[in-house]
Amino acid sequence: MSTAKYRPLKFGVTRATVRDGETGVHYLRADQDLGPYPERLTDRLVHWAKERPDQTLFARRVKNADGSSGDWKHISFAQALDAARRIGQGLLNRGLSAERPVLILSENDLEHALLALGCLYAGVAYCPTSPAYSLISQDYDKLKHVIKTLTPGMVFASDALRYSRAMLATVAEDVELVCTNGTVPGRDTTSFAALMATEPTPAVDAAMAATGPDTIAKFLFTSGSTKMPKAVINTQRLWCANQAQMAASMPVLAEKPLVLVDWLPWNHTFGGNHNFGMVIYHGGTLYIDDGKPTPALMHETLRNLREISPTVYFNVPTGFEAIANAMKTDDLLRKTLLAKVNMFFYAGAALAQPIWDSLFESAEREVGERIVMGTGLGMTESGPFGIFVTSPNVNAGDLGLPTPGLELKLVDMQGKTEVRYKGPNITPGYWRQPEETAEAFDEEGFFKTGDAVKWIDETDVHQGLKFDGRIAEDFKLATGTFVSVGPLRGKIIAAGAPYIQDVVLTGLNMKEVGAMVFPTPAVRQLSDLPADASLHDVLDTPGVLAQFQKIVDELARNATGSANRIARLCLLADPPTIDRGEITDKGSINQRAVLTHRADTVAKLHSDGLRYIIKPSI
Repeated sequence: MSTAKYRPLKFGVTRATVRDGETGVHYLRADQDLGPYPERLTDRLVHWAKERPDQTLFARRVKNADGSSGDWKHISFAQALDAARRIGQGLLNRGLSAERPVLILSENDLEHALLALGCLYAGVAYCPTSPAYSLISQDYDKLKHVIKTLTPGMVFASDALRYSRAMLATVAEDVELVCTNGTVPGRDTTSFAALMATEPTPAVDAAMAATGPDTIAKFLFTSGSTKMPKAVINTQRLWCANQAQMAASMPVLAEKPLVLVDWLPWNHTFGGNHNFGMVIYHGGTLYIDDGKPTPALMHETLRNLREISPTVYFNVPTGFEAIANAMKTDDLLRKTLLAKVNMFFYAGAALAQPIWDSLFESAEREVGERIVMGTGLGMTESGPFGIFVTSPNVNAGDLGLPTPGLELKLVDMQGKTEVRYKGPNITPGYWRQPEETAEAFDEEGFFKTGDAVKWIDETDVHQGLKFDGRIAEDFKLATGTFVSVGPLRGKIIAAGAPYIQDVVLTGLNMKEVGAMVFPTPAVRQLSDLPADASLHDVLDTPGVLAQFQKIVDELARNATGSANRIARLCLLADPPTIDRGEITDKGSINQRAVLTHRADTVAKLHSDGLRYIIKPSI
């Protein structure tokens, strides 16, 4: 066990109970029950608007005329409730419902937040969808699928100019368009200001009172791989129960006034349910971060973190990597970020050990103690929070124990153990897809996650579980040897830090395991080419090839057999695309989609048909 000093953090679940089922089946629960929770999230909005009317709920930097970001604009709880009633009345006037919901195309902003609250207050379902479906996609196939699935009665986008092409190509003439700025050419466009100007009546308060645990709050679409995305039904019960579960597993959320600085997109459950819901539930403040863990936008995140001190901080591994690198030399960033934060939390992909070490080093240097790095397991269908670690001593891949109220079913699947979920935070199913819904649940009503797990310590169930990959991603070699993709992928990313963004493993029905690597921009530092050189040219330079030869050799030295030995590796200059479902907005790689759409590269990798294939030299 680590003897390092951590900033104090209480863990809500540290013990569990296990019962045996039929052969190969076990059931795992926290040793405490879930307490009461609200019937609807709007109850918390109303509560805090009375208790803390002038406190900031949402804040976002104003955009200057030149496109740069300026000072913060704040929305208080009282203002948010007033806006929710006004917008909610406007939605009721239009007869919107779960059958004709509100579809939101654009990114996180104050208008998006207020429109969401208006929908919740009036009991009108809404759906934030990936902006990439409108702005990056060329065929709009996924956006068309979303619209066909939902049949929205209103479509909102912040900027008419940016989103008009997508709206004109996909939204029927009889569907109302609402925009914050501008109008859509050739179409009647309602301004967000006009929607906000609606005078509320007692009817909107009656509509809120009529909502309950089974009311559909929103739809969130899965990322989709080889199939089109599915609309996950999010009820008020799911959202409220999950917020109560999070508070039980992470007591830090209620120990002091909650402050978040967050970029995570609201069309994903991590940003849109977990974090958005958290500030409403706990009466906190959310500073909307217009940054993102990309070379072009990370500067904005760092700027915000130099100014605002969060009490907990959530990000994906690429974001933490950029922050860890910046904190090495940025004194103000270290001081502000570490001043009040009691917990870091990552999800979405593996976090390489060098990033953990760097974060710990900066914290020990600045405040004399480490900040706990929390993590766990969840998914869109679970609200998303499901499993959380039990102590500060977290290793890569550790998940921990189920949150109170959630029962896990551990099922042997030909040598792998699938984890399945049952609890009040689990979706009732997929909207207008009864066959997909029936397939998602087993005979006992447990949701089949497709995630594989192992015990952290088989002699001590109270330490909980660790991640063992996605069952659908694992494969066998031609020899019959089973390749566990998740753990091996994590080892490669760690060994290749900071030069590997992600990796896709190959070798199904072949004699050996291969790897296709998506490199990070840091590989340019290994090349002597100018900054504007193409990535294709950079990856062909001796410095880059030599570095990856070292990585492959190091992996080979630590391999114990053909199932975890990388026998051949290639570098991919073309990034994963959203159109083909290879990546989500959060940056998570879809292994199956990459393998499907790059089958030619896979074949050439295993037949020596590529120009550069890196193989172990030992």
